[in-house]
Amino acid sequence: MVAKFTKGFWPLVARIILRNRILILLGVAAFTVFLAMQWKNMQFSNTEANILPDDHPATIQYNAFKSIFGEEGNAIVLAIRDSSLFTPSKFNRWNKLSKQLEAFPEIDYVVSTDNLKVLKKDNERQVFVMEPFIKEEPKTKDKIDELTHHLFEELPFYDNLIYNPESGTIQTIIYLDKDIMNTAVRNEFILNDLGDLVQNFEDETNLDVRVSGMPYIRTWNTKSIVDEIGIFIGAALLVTSIIFFFFFRSFRATFISMFVVIIGVMWAFGILGLFRYEITILTALIPPLIIVIGIPNCIFLINKYQQEVKKHGNQALSLQRVISKIGNATLMTNITTASGFATFIILDSDLLKEFGIVASINIVGIFILSLLIIPILYSFMPLPKTKHLKHLNKKWIDIFVSWMERMVRHHRIGVYITSVIVLVLSIIGIYQIKITGSRIEDLPKNTHYFKDIRFFEEEFDGIMPMEIVVDTKRKNGATKPATLKRIDRLGTVIDEIPELSKPISVVNLVKYSKQAFYNGIPKYYQLPTSQENTFIMDVARKSSGDSDLLESFVDSTGQTARVTTFMRDVKIERMEEIEQDVQESISKFFPSERYSVFMTGKALLFLKGTRYLVKNLLLSLALAIGLISLFMAYLFRSFRMIIISLVPNLLPLVITAGLMGYLGVPIKPSTILVFSIAFGISVDDTIHFLAKYRQELAANRWQIKKSVYAALRETGVSMFYTSIVLFFGFSVFIISSFGGTKALGGLVSATLLFAMLANLVLLPSLLLSLERSIANKQVLRKPQIDILPREEVNIKDK
Repeated sequence: MVAKFTKGFWPLVARIILRNRILILLGVAAFTVFLAMQWKNMQFSNTEANILPDDHPATIQYNAFKSIFGEEGNAIVLAIRDSSLFTPSKFNRWNKLSKQLEAFPEIDYVVSTDNLKVLKKDNERQVFVMEPFIKEEPKTKDKIDELTHHLFEELPFYDNLIYNPESGTIQTIIYLDKDIMNTAVRNEFILNDLGDLVQNFEDETNLDVRVSGMPYIRTWNTKSIVDEIGIFIGAALLVTSIIFFFFFRSFRATFISMFVVIIGVMWAFGILGLFRYEITILTALIPPLIIVIGIPNCIFLINKYQQEVKKHGNQALSLQRVISKIGNATLMTNITTASGFATFIILDSDLLKEFGIVASINIVGIFILSLLIIPILYSFMPLPKTKHLKHLNKKWIDIFVSWMERMVRHHRIGVYITSVIVLVLSIIGIYQIKITGSRIEDLPKNTHYFKDIRFFEEEFDGIMPMEIVVDTKRKNGATKPATLKRIDRLGTVIDEIPELSKPISVVNLVKYSKQAFYNGIPKYYQLPTSQENTFIMDVARKSSGDSDLLESFVDSTGQTARVTTFMRDVKIERMEEIEQDVQESISKFFPSERYSVFMTGKALLFLKGTRYLVKNLLLSLALAIGLISLFMAYLFRSFRMIIISLVPNLLPLVITAGLMGYLGVPIKPSTILVFSIAFGISVDDTIHFLAKYRQELAANRWQIKKSVYAALRETGVSMFYTSIVLFFGFSVFIISSFGGTKALGGLVSATLLFAMLANLVLLPSLLLSLERSIANKQVLRKPQIDILPREEVNIKDK
């Protein structure tokens, strides 16, 4: 029933398209203008996408932390490691820079040597007071040496916060207004105002200022993504047009194809704007992807048109047959490709869900554009000249097809042995793959902000915050001596972990209070005894502004405290070990019946998000394989044909995974995408080949060998053309400065190349070797859908 419908449907579609050419072109133009008007709604992502779903325990804990203490990733740090800083002119200019920064409305407050406060005890009033570290501008080198000695030797509270005593590095911390953290205002301030201030300071002092912090990294990361979109689109257009022209030797065909994919790119941006989706590192890949995936559509349609013109020279008949014969096959292959992307929609990650929605819609969109525009434009043009049809008889293509046929005909055993050896080696390689959750691994390595990340890791043990929240379950419980001792023990454990920085908590403030109580003598920077705690807390309660001192460490009720540390960039295995060690210490020091303690922060969210994403993307790949298997079952109505069709498409995925193990490419969010994308694209060749094979069976009275060779000769050229375009098209992503994008491009290209060879050599070999098993009524029964029209087999190339 469905086959009868499709048999009459596509000729009807052909008549509608060719009889309403002007109307359709106007419709395409109107829809393109409509989508172009949506471009104004496009915006680049200012937020850091949380991979975990909203109901995940880690997300719930992080939101609970933010509701108490606010956004933890709003700090930008500036640092200088240069002894010449400690001269009057340069030191005062450094302090002036912090004053300039404080003047901006985007800045909440600044912590620097300029406004540093020293906690002291007022013996007359018996209260603590905060006095300026610098009471007047230092004029001499001796005065600066006195200040730095006081800072480095007598104020351990600021150790690793403002200074590194070992290297002499000085740091200024800028806390952005939390209301602008996820807005474009943040980007404008960092790229323009902050950049100009730092540049002017460097020009005047000849000092090198290092800048980092999560807002700073996110802003420059977004800018790098924006800069690369245009490069990718231009590179994809250039590469595909050169290859296309090399194959067809026709400026007309090349121009028409580029026209189609450029409109497809315009639609891609328009749909992003229409759905109000932000442009992320993933959605930024969609426009060039549309170019790469759209060109094979153009190849199939234009190649078929030229074949028809060569056969009978009738333009109207040629165009009608292009639509009616190739339309269904191209639709099926685009649906399978879209299915590979659409599987991301089921995931709870908004980042991947949006990527899957927009990519799958645009893949169907580029198919519609190709089917409408190419036949209509050719209908207004004269017939192709003889020189434009020469590519149909190229000797090197004949040599390639003959090589494939020779391998399938005479060397099937060698094909199987080679496949098994490669499979075994690939499986060995798979066992060497590691999973990584490195936060910065995919960032551009040659950028100034990546180098500055490494600088701050070396000087201050990292910039990725990790928080521990201690709920004492009672008011003012956070400042009780027993709680302080437990937090201090936990802090000792954290300090002994080399990948974590010295922790900052209410304990530091209480230790500083004891030091101040004993007139600032450094050796008293320690927790007070129970007796001392009574006197010190009594002084603290009488001190003005005490709540301001505590608000960064303890909530307003005094019930909940935070312990803040910063983590170096480490691999996921080490990150999990660190989490386990800290969690064991938490369980040891904080009895669950008296305390409720949890770990959170961006570093931990990224760890759990990576694990979650890898698990769900494997599910996505399994779903893609399942969906496409059902699709093949619906088309060919044979379980054996499903198994045979999966082998040449799964083997390339295994080979690629093995290569990742040997080359040291880890499994991470960016590389796991490769498998679903490549599988959805590579299965197109299988559908084309098997559809042609089934037709040849019917035409050749079920002679397996004759049908396989005929299908190989007929589809080999188009499959070769499209695979080469896809290979070089995806290869443009290798020029990316982002490690993940670069790996995605290289791995997809390699997988598609392996898939082409598997579909052109291994698949025909399997069909011939298993002819007795598959040449039964199941396979020979008429399929639900005729991918290629039955009359196609009656027209042979001369």
